[in-house]
Amino acid sequence: MPDIKSVKAELASLRKQIRYHNNRYYNEDSPEISDYEYDQLMLRLKGLEKEYPELITQNSPTQMVGGEARRSAGVLVKHDVPMLSLQDVFSREEIYSFVENLQQELGSPEFVVEEKIDGLSLALRYEKGELVRAVTRGDGLVQGEDVTANARVIKDVKQKLKDKLPYFEVRGEVYMEEAAFEAVNERQELLGLKPFANPRNCAAGTLRQLDSRITKERKLSMFVFNLQKAEGREFETHTEAYDFMKSQGIKVIHGYRVCHTADEVWEAIQVIGESRGELAYDIDGAVVKLNNLSDREKLGATSKVPRWAIAYKYPPEEKETVVRNIELSVGRTGRITPTAVFDPVRLCGTSVERATLHNQDFIDALDVRIGDTVKVYKSGEIIPKVKEVIKEKRPAGAEPFVIGETCPVCGGRAVREQDTADIKCQNPSCPAQLENHILNFVGRNAMNIKGFGEAAIHGLIEEGYLKNIADIYHLADYREELIEKGLIGKEKNTDKLLAAIEDSKANEPQRLVTGLGISGIGRAAARQLIQVFGSVTRLSEAEEEELLKVRDMGEISARAVAEYFRDEQNMAIIKDLLASGVNFVQEENSVSDNKLEGKTFVITGTLPTLGRKECTELIESHGGRVTGSVSKKTDYLVAGEAAGSKLVKAQELGINVLSEEDLRSLLN
Repeated sequence: MPDIKSVKAELASLRKQIRYHNNRYYNEDSPEISDYEYDQLMLRLKGLEKEYPELITQNSPTQMVGGEARRSAGVLVKHDVPMLSLQDVFSREEIYSFVENLQQELGSPEFVVEEKIDGLSLALRYEKGELVRAVTRGDGLVQGEDVTANARVIKDVKQKLKDKLPYFEVRGEVYMEEAAFEAVNERQELLGLKPFANPRNCAAGTLRQLDSRITKERKLSMFVFNLQKAEGREFETHTEAYDFMKSQGIKVIHGYRVCHTADEVWEAIQVIGESRGELAYDIDGAVVKLNNLSDREKLGATSKVPRWAIAYKYPPEEKETVVRNIELSVGRTGRITPTAVFDPVRLCGTSVERATLHNQDFIDALDVRIGDTVKVYKSGEIIPKVKEVIKEKRPAGAEPFVIGETCPVCGGRAVREQDTADIKCQNPSCPAQLENHILNFVGRNAMNIKGFGEAAIHGLIEEGYLKNIADIYHLADYREELIEKGLIGKEKNTDKLLAAIEDSKANEPQRLVTGLGISGIGRAAARQLIQVFGSVTRLSEAEEEELLKVRDMGEISARAVAEYFRDEQNMAIIKDLLASGVNFVQEENSVSDNKLEGKTFVITGTLPTLGRKECTELIESHGGRVTGSVSKKTDYLVAGEAAGSKLVKAQELGINVLSEEDLRSLLN
């Protein structure tokens, strides 16, 4: 039997993970794990709490219903009828147990089995036949968000009913068909915006848009799956309510089946599961519910779920396919990444033919070879992954795959980094790295050369003007040629970019260090290094022992810095930058005071007057340090509106939480 201390530690860890993923799913519409992976975490938590009921806490995820209602999307509205979640089950045995238990309690009940749409829950309220309010699930118990304006532009939402009942409330699921989702992502790419990860995220984000025109453009759909409340007419069964809704023009879940035995229920679940790949939308399970409404009322609900319905969750969809090739690509840091290319298979509604194999260790662990038959699935129903090799189907002569010691792009030396699984190209001028390296150098967190876009960089590399980052400061020598070739644009745009390049020479030296692309050295680490050494020249002369004395500088990062400046090619670039007039020295007044020295901050949410960048600069100008994630080393969290999971984590760790006003008070 495990000791109680380890049980408490596991409970705390599980609750923390689940809260984080709840926030990602319900409030940020951006889940990081699949429903199946989430369900396994929740099952483990429920199992431990059942075994140790005295350790259940009021704020445990098992005691909560859903996400939080978000004020940013609209007015908060109280629920007339709670919008509870369903108890999830994962096996045939659990389905039979549910059916047989209700048969013992109710005699010969009817069950309805229907698709569980993967979307966003929405309640529609009608008064005298007119749609008056549309409310999201919110916290599920007390309140949700008013999204009526957006609901009115969804084609499946009926505005007026034929029968003008005094009050009629239904609940449904807003979702996106695959074709609509692909059209939205195509537009996102054309506009240079980040594509949505999946239809569910896109539907949820769209329903919460402040501009209903955007909602209309994105062509959301909706199925109604339940009668919440009716006045002026009595209904005996769920299917009778469905018949009435259909007579009013309301779109209800299609293909539902009425069942009387556990065998019939299980068969209906299997039929729905087999149709998953043929549907125009995503489903994440099948719902089994009592048909008789008075029986539902008799059984009631727990604080979280109704006792008259359950949701069967299908296991992650897996398909077999054959690996035809393993391709190698090289990233900005020189890291070589292998990717399996296989015969296309359809998973979660999309065609998949590639999946990363991460590194040599991953390849060795699975023993993946070209020609192998493998099982693939989608992690989080988003990211394709190789699960295992079907070795009994391996063709004769299939050879183990080795990444090797040569860069697949430039032919330079490739070396496995100490204490990591990464194999990296050692040539800093490798063409595969160069474009991304320059993008990083000119980016906002580094030299911040505005107007220096990807297309211009690509063209300048292709034409031979850029062979390394130092060449950026020689572009002015070729002004006439650049204008003539139109690589940057016409005369006005070319001069504008050349002026921005010239202005960047005066940047603080930590921006230059960030732009060098040294492994493990981001903006915060670069600032610390410059504050300690005072200049890029002095930093380039530092030994590993000196570097290790810098705050938060570990052995791997210190070694990376030292090795960068030992490389002859890198030092030639550094000397070229210095000769071009790029600032290497920190101004003595760049830190206004040291009130925040030794303190680590994290910024989250939307602050009243400061942008994230301005707030970071304010903290750093007083000697503080800003990082991206909350940990035990964090001293303060600066939180604005819609702070999200970082605020929850800070509160759990007992970290001081500051408003913008509190931060200013701290400085004054």
